[in-house]
Amino acid sequence: MSWALYDAGNSAFATVVMAGFFPVFFKSFWSAGADVTVSTARLGFANAAAGILVALLAPLLGAVADCGSAKKKFLGAFALLGIMSTAGLFFIGKGAWPGAVALFVIGMTGFSAANIFYDALLPSVAGENDLDRVSALGFALGYLGGGLLFALCVWMTASPAFFGLSSKASAVSISFLLTSAWWTAFTLPLLFLVSEPASTNATKASRPVRDGLARIVQTFHEVRRSKAVWLFLLAYWFYIDGVDTIIRMAVDYGMSLGFSSNDLIAALLITQFIAFPCALLFGKLGRLWGPKNALYLAIVCYLGIVAWGMLMQSKEEFYMLAALVGMVQGGIQALSRSYFARLIPAGQEGQFFGFYNMVGKYAAIFGPALMGISGYLTGSPRAGIASVSVLFIIGGFLLWLVREDS
Repeated sequence: MSWALYDAGNSAFATVVMAGFFPVFFKSFWSAGADVTVSTARLGFANAAAGILVALLAPLLGAVADCGSAKKKFLGAFALLGIMSTAGLFFIGKGAWPGAVALFVIGMTGFSAANIFYDALLPSVAGENDLDRVSALGFALGYLGGGLLFALCVWMTASPAFFGLSSKASAVSISFLLTSAWWTAFTLPLLFLVSEPASTNATKASRPVRDGLARIVQTFHEVRRSKAVWLFLLAYWFYIDGVDTIIRMAVDYGMSLGFSSNDLIAALLITQFIAFPCALLFGKLGRLWGPKNALYLAIVCYLGIVAWGMLMQSKEEFYMLAALVGMVQGGIQALSRSYFARLIPAGQEGQFFGFYNMVGKYAAIFGPALMGISGYLTGSPRAGIASVSVLFIIGGFLLWLVREDS
């Protein structure tokens, strides 16, 4: 439970900051007076810079941590980096977009890098029979924790006077401090109560970066020798690209169909709270059916979501689709993590999960581009969302090719 509680803390950053308030506040407050295309470009470059930085660092960070069984230390250090950066957003004044971008990139880096070590601790806190359940518990608590804080922050911005605040802008600024405190509170149980066993491959390296680089080369060779690992990573690249595309483009798609911002916030909250019990349910399905079969179910559900999204007409349908996404989003994320944990060698969790997270960071590259190009060429956003189905079909086929004993 102490390990899973960390997800309840750091997911507040993903929900409140990344998906919720930072993009809106960046455009209306920190980039006040700038053309909308300029502010969008600034935000896009900030996201890209953080994503590329973490993707490049991920394999090295995982390998270095394995050299000294230092996953908890690295998790704590990067979580602190994200927590302090999030709190720092409170002090950035109106129009000071460079400072907001800098803190956002640092916060994203801390958040993403800490997740590498959090994922790598999973085999240490759960036996093979419990991997699916424990992984699902983490995602479930993440959706619940992030959703609860986001709901509170939305309430504050809607009724700032009720909380003794002078404006919506003050409420958003306070939300960054609350997120920082929330993340801190749920990190402490992991740091103090979760034990990290010594790695069988740990070394007393005086130069861990040098040894970490050597282990990256070793991991590349091991991935190439393990057909199951590289096939799964390739399958994961495609279908998680589809998942991330739906997460990142749903608001834009809803706006293109004429839905209001209130509708979009409501849909996000629906997704968060439905994902909580459904992630737990998928953990049970993974144990009963096997994680691979449960992943197939999630992929088929996403194909149905894409098909319905292409035909959607009303905001009520948008809410129902948000509920369906919540039913499978946490499940596909949790079971992907636990299934990968079964495929990798013991004692090398950090470096292998470094590659796993690198693949995750490079995902959501093809999907948004495919969606944008398809919509542009056809003149219809519905054709754009339909094109995302290709990613799930390819990912599902590659997953079918994975054999755990190869």
